[in-house]
Order: sequence, then C-alpha cells, then structure tokens
Amino acid sequence: MPLALTRRALLLGAAATPVLAAQPGTAGLIEPHMRLADRPEPTVALTFDACDGRVDDRILSTLIALKVPATIFVSGIWLGRNPQAFRTLLDHPDLFEIGDHGAHHRMAVDRPVTLWGVHAAGSPAGIAAEVTGGAALLTAAGAPRPRWFRGAAALYTPEALAQVAGMGYRIAGFSLNGDGGASFGTAETARRIGAARPGDVVIAHVNQPLRPAGAGVAQGIRALAAAGMRFVRLSDPGVGVVAA
Repeated sequence: MPLALTRRALLLGAAATPVLAAQPGTAGLIEPHMRLADRPEPTVALTFDACDGRVDDRILSTLIALKVPATIFVSGIWLGRNPQAFRTLLDHPDLFEIGDHGAHHRMAVDRPVTLWGVHAAGSPAGIAAEVTGGAALLTAAGAPRPRWFRGAAALYTPEALAQVAGMGYRIAGFSLNGDGGASFGTAETARRIGAARPGDVVIAHVNQPLRPAGAGVAQGIRALAAAGMRFVRLSDPGVGVVAA
C-alpha cells in the first residue's frame, strides 16, 4: 500500500486495508478500518447503515429506550421510504448523529462494477453526485450537514478515498462487523455485538426488519449496556479515531 495513502487514511480516521478478492471485481478495493482512540472509560461507537428497505424498529426502539447514542448513515433511498422514521432520528438529536450514505446507495468506486447487488458510482463525477446528492437530501429533510460519509458496501478505490476527503468528509470505517450486512442469525449477531471490546466501532444495519439479525443487534446492545459500556457518536466532542 502506498505510504501516501496510509497517511491520508489516518487523517480520515481509518486505516485503508486492501480487501482480498473474494469475488470478481473486488481486486484493488479498500475497506477502511478504524477504532476509537483510548478513552478513560470502556466505550464503543455504534454505527448503523440505513441502505434501502424499511426501518428496523427492534433496533431503533432499543436505542431510544436505553438512551444509547449512535451514528446512523442514511441513504437517499431509505430517507424517501421512511420519512417518519427519519423524523424520529431528528427528534432525538441527543442520541442520533446522521451520516451520509449516498443519494442512491452506490459504492464510492470510480469504475463500473456491481458487488452483492450494489452498483458502483462508476466515475469521479458519479462519486461526487452520490456524496453531495446524499448530503443535500439529508439537509433538505432537516438534518445538519453530515460530517461523515460511508459508501454502499463500505468499499472504495484509493482515488475515491482521496476524492471524498477532498470534498470535506471523513470516511467512516469500522473494527467490528456486527451483523454481516444483516445476513447473520440472531444468536451470532447478539454474540458479536455483545462481545465488542472497548474502542470498537461497530457496523450493523437498521433497514432489514424482517431478518433475524435485527433481533440480535438489539440483544447485543442491551448486553453491552448491562455490562456498563459507554456509547459515543463519531462526531461527539473529544472522540478520536485511530487505525484498527
């Protein structure tokens, strides 16, 4: 990995880690990883992607009931389908930071590729439209301008990482995949999230109410809260991130 890219990734708060070519099209793509900087108390950051589909109220209601803060990355597609749920996020500014997940839930990849049914933006112009378009939809719906961006599938080309950073956004990586893209079962998801270590940045999904993973996310959150874990949002004052 070029040294310049590593430095840029650290400035973004994420280590740019090459992804193994698990299937055709992934070669050369990067999955940024990051953790919270050391804190005096055991702390994790919960981050959720709202890609498309509907709201998983099992998760959202748990966060609200337990007063657990989280950063939720909202795509333009999910926003359009779930205006009431988005209003719920806005009604709890003490709990929810809203991040940019793209206007059309396309990967921030500047070449034509489709992975797991998700299309790439396909060009620098497409990436710019995805990022700025997503932010514009969020602010038009009443959210503050997002500070963090996470593209669909959380995969990028090196050039896309540099482009998004140059647009003034930080790339949201993660250290713990909590629900496998909402594909894990209830028990596995609960085990993974409940076993989060201090400093972890957890990724999970809040847009699949019919899949068993959502119940496991809620169970894992309750387990962490019961164990005394503190929760922060990515833009909370004093929160720093380091390479994972």
